[in-house]
Amino acid sequence: MNWIAHIFLSEYNIDFQIGNYLADPLKGKIWQEANENLKKGMNIHKTIDSYTDSHQIFKRSKQRIGKGVLRAVVIDLTYDYLLTKNWDKFCKIPMDAFFDEFNIKARNRLKDIPKNAQVPLERLIDYDILNRYKTLQDLEKAFLRVDKKLSQRLLKRDCNSRYFGTVSKNISNLENDFLEFFPQLCFEIKKYINESKLTHWKI
Repeated sequence: MNWIAHIFLSEYNIDFQIGNYLADPLKGKIWQEANENLKKGMNIHKTIDSYTDSHQIFKRSKQRIGKGVLRAVVIDLTYDYLLTKNWDKFCKIPMDAFFDEFNIKARNRLKDIPKNAQVPLERLIDYDILNRYKTLQDLEKAFLRVDKKLSQRLLKRDCNSRYFGTVSKNISNLENDFLEFFPQLCFEIKKYINESKLTHWKI
């Protein structure tokens, strides 16, 4: 799962959400003075990724788009798009309000976290990235954004943007996969976090 899903799959607490997001850019390494909510958020990120990567439905989605080393990244991004498309099925809070609240609260926390954590979080806020997965055209742009971060060595083997045509043609099947998978993921995550603090969830 990608950033939108990780922030949604958190206790309704800004530090938990930030920790869940930062696990990727910080490679799972939390700073020593981080509070418990930040630590819990980072830990649940690993649980989400482990469950997702090993799940048969996620593997089925990867098979739908052919072969290549970046298929998992492509499906992660596509599932974020599909979460935005189906947002009202899963979240009690309207999507725009949810993202706006996250951005405001996260910006207020920037001064309290170390520089290496500030940089990716500030970029997420300043570029309003959470709001850039709402259409298939947005998804294509997301593929291109991620490609810009890849090494030349990896780009010689594969790139995310080359999958866009296949994703578009298979989007109905991929959406069916997502709608089957995501409730199962939510049920799994409830085992590890405080369910009473999932007040934004519908499921």
